[in-house]
Amino acid sequence: VHGPQPTDNTKTFAELFEKLDANKDGKVDVSELKTGLAAMGFTMGKGEAQVIPKMFASGDTDKDEGLDFEEFSKYLKEHEKKLRLTFKSLDKNQDGRIDAKEIQQSLKDLGLNLTDRDAEKILHSIDADGTMTVDWNEWKEHFLFNPADNLQEIIRYWKHSTVLDIGDSLTIPDEFTEEEKTTGIWWKQLVAGGMAGVVSRTGTAPLDRMKVFMQVHSSKSNKISLVDGFKQMIKEGGVASLWRGNGVNVIKIAPETAIKFMAYEQYKKLLAKDGGKIQSHERFMAGSLAGATAQTAIYPMEVMKTRLTLRKTGQYSGMFDCAKKILKKEGLKAFYKGYVPNILGIIPYAGIDLAVYETLKNAWLSRYAKDTANPGVLVLLGCGTISSTCGQLASYPLALVRTRMQAQASMEGSEPVSMSKLVKKVMQKEGFFGLYRGILPNFMKVIPAVSISYVVYEYMRSGLGISK
Repeated sequence: VHGPQPTDNTKTFAELFEKLDANKDGKVDVSELKTGLAAMGFTMGKGEAQVIPKMFASGDTDKDEGLDFEEFSKYLKEHEKKLRLTFKSLDKNQDGRIDAKEIQQSLKDLGLNLTDRDAEKILHSIDADGTMTVDWNEWKEHFLFNPADNLQEIIRYWKHSTVLDIGDSLTIPDEFTEEEKTTGIWWKQLVAGGMAGVVSRTGTAPLDRMKVFMQVHSSKSNKISLVDGFKQMIKEGGVASLWRGNGVNVIKIAPETAIKFMAYEQYKKLLAKDGGKIQSHERFMAGSLAGATAQTAIYPMEVMKTRLTLRKTGQYSGMFDCAKKILKKEGLKAFYKGYVPNILGIIPYAGIDLAVYETLKNAWLSRYAKDTANPGVLVLLGCGTISSTCGQLASYPLALVRTRMQAQASMEGSEPVSMSKLVKKVMQKEGFFGLYRGILPNFMKVIPAVSISYVVYEYMRSGLGISK
């Protein structure tokens, strides 16, 4: 049958079911399904492990560990319906056949660029009768017992993980699949991610404090080295003083994650063309907007974090005291100092982070993804770390200016200056590299932060009972 006219498949399903039901108890169980399909020459390769349990999970409605005929044909019908939709959407010129050009085009729409040779390779693997086009039957045969959702696999494994808390709030919110949303796994994942952030920020707080110190106080005339800096801090306030500012830094994770997540969902709805799939540039916009929204809402906490981090012994007795004193001395406006460079910093950070991540991901997939899209933990962590670090490199000068502006009033005798003036001043006095003060401790904390947050995240996930 060419072209997608629905055929009555109950007969073929019945024959298939007969063949598979070896012990003739009117049910097909997992092992029968496996042996039967193998005997009929359906080699499923690596995908098999996922397909069969998937068939059972979605097919076995009365949960009796076997598919009776009704369940079996229902599963196949459902699956076929999905396949037909994919087939239809791939068949651009509607002639009932898919050719290499059409495959290339559809993958391009998904953001994957294929060479002619690759497209032909894909065709060959599906094309049974050697016509170099694929008709509906070939398509159905190939995918009926194959997970046609390898793209989903890629998305699932390569979801740009925001679990890696490098201390600077990541701007790309978590993406959750529909499945995760309906099962309520998403909030557990957010909680696990939040906890991971708390532990990793606390673990790397001394380096973070050092970074802020260097951003504000280090200059050509007053070079602070790591060792001297830590010595000074310990001398001034004891070992505990290395953790100044960590309280706010940890508390702000929860509201920020929550706002970012909610805002992201809303922006996605707004940006996606009525109910359509959201494109990657729209996703990037939604992510950046959500990041900006969350940052705007919690920005006063950012200012307090900087002030508390830089405080001298006895300057503030705690968070509320700090907030009170800033309000009294400098008014509400002080809580939004450095806001502009902060928001501006989101764009290069998120843009470069995502671009580098995508590049690394595609490089890995084209080179190693033979049987599976799952690259393993180390590769994912590596890609995430490299991409975030590149993003940080690009937006670091903006972060430095932001910190200086936040700290302004607490530095004696410094009159408030605008962002552009600050940049000019730093460039004149320190040269271009003055904009990168404090980057050393910042990079030193990347690997411990990533490792800690990943380990904690995994523990939290098994503790909360989410596992892949």
